[in-house]
Amino acid sequence: MKRISLIIITAWLAFSCQEEVILDLQSLEPTPVIEAIWTNTPNFNQVFVSFSKDFYSDEPNESVTNAQVFVRNIGTGRIATFRYNEQVDRYVPTQNQIGQIGQTYELNVIVDGKAYISTGTLLPPPSLDSITYEFKDQRVFREEGYYLTLYGDIPFTQENNYRIRIIRNDTLLNRRTDYLLFDDTFGTQILNRGFELGGFPFREGDRVRLELFRLNRDAYDYLNQLVGLLFNDGGLFSPPPQNPVSNIHPVNGEGNVLGYFMVSPYLGATVNINPDRSDE
Repeated sequence: MKRISLIIITAWLAFSCQEEVILDLQSLEPTPVIEAIWTNTPNFNQVFVSFSKDFYSDEPNESVTNAQVFVRNIGTGRIATFRYNEQVDRYVPTQNQIGQIGQTYELNVIVDGKAYISTGTLLPPPSLDSITYEFKDQRVFREEGYYLTLYGDIPFTQENNYRIRIIRNDTLLNRRTDYLLFDDTFGTQILNRGFELGGFPFREGDRVRLELFRLNRDAYDYLNQLVGLLFNDGGLFSPPPQNPVSNIHPVNGEGNVLGYFMVSPYLGATVNINPDRSDE
């Protein structure tokens, strides 16, 4: 009985000594954060510019509204200028310009006299032939609902880095579990066999829009690192949290910048979950 009592007392002391620790983190100068998208489809091309915040800050993002932003076609030299749009809090093309398949583009952003740059190639898209859905009962690791399966073809032997965004009833699914990324690890026959979106159950009456992007490797790696950061719980066995490696760089090589430049073709499709009739 004495040994059991000793164990109980030791365990109680261990738990009673736990307390929340607030780290005294070093304060740094705000760092520019640039999130840029350039595609072959209007309304997707935009650039968001802001500054970083202290780790414990609960202040809203500080948007930069006076930056100079443009995208240059490296092959032709043609420049697409951007202007700040207060309604969307983003920089958008002044003439609704779009990218062209096979062309390489250079992002240029100037903030407070400092220039930042990144490049990316607008790669050809895969083909998306059809989308089906099927109702599945609840299982231990699966919710009840309708599940989508994508069919198509990936004819490329390299640069197979993809992201799928899912919009349910006009709401983008953007939780950490909703970042759907895949590459050659899954094989290039993934769409030929049928790619089921296993983690996304839908209900009858849902309207689902899928957006497929083919990314350059540096943008794909950035998103992969971002997902890893979102799942980092700061526990004993988790690596120290750190910002994803940006594919944007200061022109003069001095200073820091966060964010990424995504150049991608766009494929979109909409499905209405209505088992009583086929989608048009």
